[in-house]
Amino acid sequence: MHFPSNSYLNTNPYPIVDFLKKYMSITRSCRIIKKLDLGFDHMTLGVAMELIRRAALFKSLFFTAYVTLIGLLGLSLAAQGSSITAMYLLGDSSVDCGLNALFYPLLHRNFSIIPCDSDGTTLLPHLLAEEMGVPHSQPWYNQNGSIEAILNGLSFGSPQATIVSGGQSHQSLNQQLRQVLDTLQLLRLQLGLDTARHFIQSSLFYFSFGEVDFILDSSRGKNNLKFPQLLASQMSVAIRNLHEAGAKKIVCMGILPLGCTPRVLSQWRDSPAAVYDEKGCVKEMNELVVNYNELMEKQIVMLNEQLGDARMVFCDAYKGMMEIIGNPRRYGFEESRSACCGLGSYNASIGCVAKEIACGRVRRHVWWDLYNPTGAVNSLLANSAWRDQPFSSFCRPSTIGDLVK
Repeated sequence: MHFPSNSYLNTNPYPIVDFLKKYMSITRSCRIIKKLDLGFDHMTLGVAMELIRRAALFKSLFFTAYVTLIGLLGLSLAAQGSSITAMYLLGDSSVDCGLNALFYPLLHRNFSIIPCDSDGTTLLPHLLAEEMGVPHSQPWYNQNGSIEAILNGLSFGSPQATIVSGGQSHQSLNQQLRQVLDTLQLLRLQLGLDTARHFIQSSLFYFSFGEVDFILDSSRGKNNLKFPQLLASQMSVAIRNLHEAGAKKIVCMGILPLGCTPRVLSQWRDSPAAVYDEKGCVKEMNELVVNYNELMEKQIVMLNEQLGDARMVFCDAYKGMMEIIGNPRRYGFEESRSACCGLGSYNASIGCVAKEIACGRVRRHVWWDLYNPTGAVNSLLANSAWRDQPFSSFCRPSTIGDLVK
């Protein structure tokens, strides 16, 4: 295989662009070319390419190029105003469409199809990935140990995932955290300690858990007032463990107003008026969610103070969703109570078992299915998380856009 000569590397103003186009996938090349600072010192580029040339005598070109370019990419990202190289997701149906499980429970009582495309819902973290210019995180079970897949970002989430480990949990917080830590260790083995450390520090880790815990707790008739504290405490421990493994940029998404979801409204449909708030949502469920969100935000504030080298933000999904539910027409929605896809009361007695039963005008609905918002809603939430519009102070203490600079 022919490599560019040293003289070519030091005279051609954009040697790395040609090299990437010739030897790496088009998609990955375009991403790296887009983020590279092309005003970068040519001698440094020449040195980097020479390292690739020499290392390729002992290893495959593709892997060695990746290792060297990851380090080079990290140096240039700061000059471009974006420091994120990949995004790693942990959570429930808010981060995964049901693809990330060996045996997804098709007969689960809350089974529902969540399409990750324009036909139904686009997940909020996918929209954020587009803002950052990184690939959508692919399911962990699909990556088969591929270093390229890991470097592009992974989703460890699963639709029925919970914070609390238990018999009904599918990919609980602790299970997902173990998978993340194993993946980071694999990066260290493949890339070397220094390169892996830089890559991990420049990656974004995104947590979105809790709704399934409250759903299961409610179905057991508990609604334990101490439950939110338990959940927030376990989340805090997991975030600390991830930080100890090298993560520096972390997002924690709060829980949306479960008392306003079609499934909860369907289950409480025969309840007296006192059960509901002024927006028609179940007060008891929402009060627990608000309690958890407040506790979780306090944990993030404390972690930022105690872990000085980390930057963490809490994003208030509850606040944004309640603004939409209270003023649906202001944001272009016609239906804020019934699901777009499902059957029965509020279209939520049965989940979205087939996309063919979905409504014809998805964008006019706030809710896609039992508990998940539509892509139109997620787009508003993503904009607010990224640039503080239309919902100000959606993420605190900073926007995600500021976090990744």
